[in-house]
Amino acid sequence: MKIEHVAMYVKDLEKVKNFFVSYFQAKANDGYHNKNTDFRSYFLSFDDGSRLEIMTRPDISDLDKPLSRTGFVHIAFSVGSKEKVNQMTEQFKLDGYQVISGPRTTGDGYYESCMLDFEGNQIEITI
Repeated sequence: MKIEHVAMYVKDLEKVKNFFVSYFQAKANDGYHNKNTDFRSYFLSFDDGSRLEIMTRPDISDLDKPLSRTGFVHIAFSVGSKEKVNQMTEQFKLDGYQVISGPRTTGDGYYESCMLDFEGNQIEITI
């Protein structure tokens, strides 16, 4: 068994799509639009076969996203090396994103860095 995809609602569908395409080399499908509900989505595919569905609609709620909460908290990307974690962390800083931890080795042995995207979603970069 495998997780087929994970989905998340976003406010700015195009900006989120471009974020994952630019930083994580995602490949986006042509998108979907339900004209009755104005629901829109993209499936983003990554090199290893994993997929992320990003979705939006006019009536979504945009609640606070505290880091310590129940439910899905972050999405983690394995980028292959410590050097790549360090390089991407620096690039996120230069591009104005808030790095909330790392790069560091965690107590359970992960080398990682965590940042917030422009909608407050936590993104983890690890080896």
